[in-house]
Amino acid sequence: MSQNTPDTEQQPAEAPAQPVSRVPLIAGNWKMNLDHLQAIALVQKLAWSLKDVKHDYSSVEVAVFPPFTDLRSVQTLLAADKLSIGLGAQDASPHAAGAYTGDISAQFLSKLDVKYVLVGHSERRHGHGEGDDIVKAKASAIAGSGLVPMICVGETAEDLETQGAAAVPLAQLEAAISGLPDEAEFIVAYEPVWAIGSGEPATAAQAEDVCAALRRRLSELRGDVAASTRILYGGSVTSQNVAGFLSQQNIDGALVGGASLDSQEFSRIVQFEKHVTTA
Repeated sequence: MSQNTPDTEQQPAEAPAQPVSRVPLIAGNWKMNLDHLQAIALVQKLAWSLKDVKHDYSSVEVAVFPPFTDLRSVQTLLAADKLSIGLGAQDASPHAAGAYTGDISAQFLSKLDVKYVLVGHSERRHGHGEGDDIVKAKASAIAGSGLVPMICVGETAEDLETQGAAAVPLAQLEAAISGLPDEAEFIVAYEPVWAIGSGEPATAAQAEDVCAALRRRLSELRGDVAASTRILYGGSVTSQNVAGFLSQQNIDGALVGGASLDSQEFSRIVQFEKHVTTA
């Protein structure tokens, strides 16, 4: 060995990597509720409520997912009043354009300042027969239009009993991201189907176990992307239980259903940090 070559054992230890900060996201999925006038009123009330408490949107991001017919009205309001609430869509076509009656292109959504698009929600999977191949195609089309797919995964009560909590969500996640470029941003929303709208959410520990498994699988599939990818919990989220979910290491936000239709309740959910306690 050359005298000018230092012994490897004498090299200083490499500094440990700094933990990645993931900004929590509270997203409200309105489903098929509220016409465009009701949508305007709800967003105004939500914005006023959060303004009253001096909400810091850089600390906790907020987004709403109205029906298609409301998107233009909500977008106009957000732009005119310079509101920091993000805009999401509930679905998108796997096709960019063409003879697809009733479909909505992700490219059209991008022109409405939509940032996020739900894909793979259980109500689409089970109510419309959308399997992993369709979810993959939609996620790819959404990302290809410069939007962020919010990939919903979750198990039914039967899946839970026969396969355990994580098996189906992991398989759904792997299929959905298999068509995404390495650089594509996406969000994962874990929604146990048995908890959606039931009033009986998973426990914080149950949700954390699955979200941790999802992050481990992301690490296997995408390496460092796993550390920066936000994973949300959804399923009967309320202001009474959200702090428990968000105190978990691998849960970075909530996908809220019915509670997002009440501006005051949704505002309280957004303010979950006020209710988080440390041991």
